[in-house]
Amino acid sequence: MADNRPIGVFDSGLGGLTVVKSLQYLLPSESILYLGDTARVPYGNKSKKLIESYSTQISTFLSEKGCKAIVVACNTASSQALDMLQDTFKIPVIGVIEPGVNMAIDKSQNGYIGIIGTVATIQSDAYQKALKLKNENVIVLNQPCPLFVPLVEEGWITGDVPKLAAATYLKGMNAEQVDTIILGCTHYPLLKDIIQSAANDGTILVDSAEAVAAEVKRILDKNNLSTEITASGKLECFVTDVPLRFEMLARQFLGSPIEHVSTVDLP
Repeated sequence: MADNRPIGVFDSGLGGLTVVKSLQYLLPSESILYLGDTARVPYGNKSKKLIESYSTQISTFLSEKGCKAIVVACNTASSQALDMLQDTFKIPVIGVIEPGVNMAIDKSQNGYIGIIGTVATIQSDAYQKALKLKNENVIVLNQPCPLFVPLVEEGWITGDVPKLAAATYLKGMNAEQVDTIILGCTHYPLLKDIIQSAANDGTILVDSAEAVAAEVKRILDKNNLSTEITASGKLECFVTDVPLRFEMLARQFLGSPIEHVSTVDLP
């Protein structure tokens, strides 16, 4: 039996729309409800208890909207609240960390894996712990890239400035012959070409958005939750506040204009 209920996706802001874009590409028949908690972004400077509270509020909203699965398209919420959400909700809840880790382990040839992300994500050690859990022999190099998010949000995704930033951030990883780099932030796929050009030749970039989409497809198929392949998937977006330059940011992340945007007040 086909299940035509939507997939719920949330992030602290609009970066999770890169995950939505990958889901639409891989699963064009699936409808998606996206919630960006733009009124309370960022999550990286907040306590675990508060992040769990926010994530529960949002997941409850998506569940009550009839979602058949929830994707936590936020690295901070995935590292701080995923286990709690999976214990609380009866539908599948998928984070962004484990799919990216699994893909990196599978792709790496020399066992040297780099992680680039926000300061909060790197300090959490969530990716390193997950990698070591999968393979204790891998060598993990972490690199916070605090300039990448503001560069993306200012629209500076090409040119000399992001090239210089990427070259500076990746210098250590290149010296250590890292052969696989996890893009540990949902903003980073927009800088993929810049990051690739700054890495050593042959370095594989693991786009967590693509890895998450593949994991969602696997889980839907496994649990008989996939929709009819003839269906036409729709996207409905919710935000907790409409940020400045919302349309420009949304188009950047999704690759197309957003329609059907609603503002919601979470309890």
